[in-house]
Amino acid sequence: MEKIEILAPAGGFDSVVAAVRSGADAVYLGEKRFSARASAKNFSDEELRQAVAYCHVHGVKVYVTLNTLVFDEEFEELAHAIRSAAQADADALIVQNMGVARLARQIAPALPLHASTQMSVHTASGVRALYELGFRRVVLAREMPREEIKKAAQVPVELEVFVHGALCMSVSGQCYFSAMLGSRSGNRGACAQTCRLPFSVNNQRGGYALSLKDNSLIPYLNELEAIGVASAKIEGRMKRPEYVAAAVRACVEQRDLGFVTDPTAARLRGVFSRTGFTDGYYTDRRGKGMFGTRTRGDVAAADEKLLAQIRQTYKDEAQHIPLSGSFAVRAGEKGVLRLTDGTHTVEAFTDCAAEPARSLPLSPEKCRAQLAKTGGTAYRIENLSVSVEDGVSLPLSALNTVRRAALAALDARRAQVHHYEINEIPIHKPQPYRPDGQELRARVPKTKLGEGFRGCERVFVPLFSDTREWERLLREGYSIGVEVPRGMFGREEQIERQLSRAREAGVSHALCHNIGALWTAKRQGFVLHGGFGLNLCNTYDLLWAEEYGIADVELSWELTFERINRLGGSIGRGIVSYGYLPLMLCRSCPVQGAGMDCKSCKNRSKMTDRKGKRFLLRCDGTCTEVLNCVPLYIAEEEISKLSTSFHILRFTVENSVENVERLGTINDFSMLKDNFTRGLYKRGVE
Repeated sequence: MEKIEILAPAGGFDSVVAAVRSGADAVYLGEKRFSARASAKNFSDEELRQAVAYCHVHGVKVYVTLNTLVFDEEFEELAHAIRSAAQADADALIVQNMGVARLARQIAPALPLHASTQMSVHTASGVRALYELGFRRVVLAREMPREEIKKAAQVPVELEVFVHGALCMSVSGQCYFSAMLGSRSGNRGACAQTCRLPFSVNNQRGGYALSLKDNSLIPYLNELEAIGVASAKIEGRMKRPEYVAAAVRACVEQRDLGFVTDPTAARLRGVFSRTGFTDGYYTDRRGKGMFGTRTRGDVAAADEKLLAQIRQTYKDEAQHIPLSGSFAVRAGEKGVLRLTDGTHTVEAFTDCAAEPARSLPLSPEKCRAQLAKTGGTAYRIENLSVSVEDGVSLPLSALNTVRRAALAALDARRAQVHHYEINEIPIHKPQPYRPDGQELRARVPKTKLGEGFRGCERVFVPLFSDTREWERLLREGYSIGVEVPRGMFGREEQIERQLSRAREAGVSHALCHNIGALWTAKRQGFVLHGGFGLNLCNTYDLLWAEEYGIADVELSWELTFERINRLGGSIGRGIVSYGYLPLMLCRSCPVQGAGMDCKSCKNRSKMTDRKGKRFLLRCDGTCTEVLNCVPLYIAEEEISKLSTSFHILRFTVENSVENVERLGTINDFSMLKDNFTRGLYKRGVE
């Protein structure tokens, strides 16, 4: 069994050094423009080359993150970033967008792709789908418990699991809170960490209902290795190098020793904590104990004394690479030093020839001692045969020079691993999409539909509805489809069975918000409709969706009307034009975090922020959605100007919906008044 990889974050070169010297097997880092941690230092083209070379010399891999939503006008820059990663000889790209993956394959076909946790993959079916799409590795959602990880591990693709670091309240890739409140998109790397602000539940005062403790699965590292997880990932590209070093050291000790030593554990607790750590997702024990905030005591623990202690642990260069070789010199000839790391062999000559010794000749022992001085490099010479002709002399400076030359040559050989073929691909200049017309759709939380819904081209009802209700609606002439739950955690088999029942009842359309749902529904022959949870936001995304067999898609809410009208491709597309938008998809319930239970909640809870705004909480028994405090509303005259083939009304909590005789009368809904938002369609996101 291969050892599990210890994968470290690096927001800057100092963190790269800290990670490598502390024993990391790989680091992941961000390109300047397209990183989900935009406020980290990140790396320019030249800095990226230097970081990759440094890591490769030490036998450490480098994965480059291009894991943000990308808009059409940014694809020239994106193509440059992909080429830069390939030219730097990165070991893989971590991507969120299917469009980015599509372009990367065209530019550097051999450059491996890792599916970011931003893809929200939390089922074995999602892992299977990405494996079939050619991804080398899948970074699983942090919310997956042990048993679900085991199921995912049955797919023959590498799995990566977060084992230490911050937990977002929302499933990654499904949070729009920061974007909706302040146009700072988490999906674009600009998250304002809204979840760390005070939120109270129902009538409670105070509280931080969206702030989770940091995740720590380090004690389970050996178990994860046995399950078949390939990589143990540490979160923290925005954290200091000392944090990176402490976390890497703890992971290495746990993996190699089976435990974390007390000094290392103490340093890890002190360098960053939110009132301790949690393993609640992995052990499937969610609840109040998972919630925590950064206290004054937590901040004070990371004082300069502690940081200095940690820096001492990685102050010296890590001499990871054992070498063997030979040195030979004869009178009148230059000495030759040959070194090998087992894969690469290099040869270097002294800058002068050996001469007869005038006093003290060069001894093999002195020669070996001088050539073995590899401090400050990645190497240690373990076996060096030395042949020195009797009575000859060489200046020690010549030995130093030949050693440096040989090690530099070895650096150059080790730095370049892959030699990717890089193609110059013209960026697709799309012809804007021109729809034949615009249809009206609806998404509803129940199966009781008013007469007005007969005018909808499609109404998506819950997948977990009574089979008889589907049959009734079809008999009564409603054009229905089913919506697969966005949170599929632990329900894959149930969902598959329920989809089968829907097909038997005559339902043939499925609305799918993640890649796992698409894969499952596709196998059963459904007409696929891509939901907003897929975050499709550029022409390359739409080209991929069409190639995958999706009939039409809901576009990302983070697109402006202007960007929507510039999108190319021929697949049908639409917008959500009305509804209390779900700003978060949570596996941990804010109500439980506040110490309440389901019985007292009755799925009617609200959450209040520091400004008094109230956000509705809706639970489906598996996940909780945090709904926006006001509904989105886009008037029909604005919709008519869009290059879209449909728009969808997303009903969740409205009581009046069932009595609507004609959905076009939404303009007259008394509940709207002036209390609505146009979302991000006008103001956009960073």
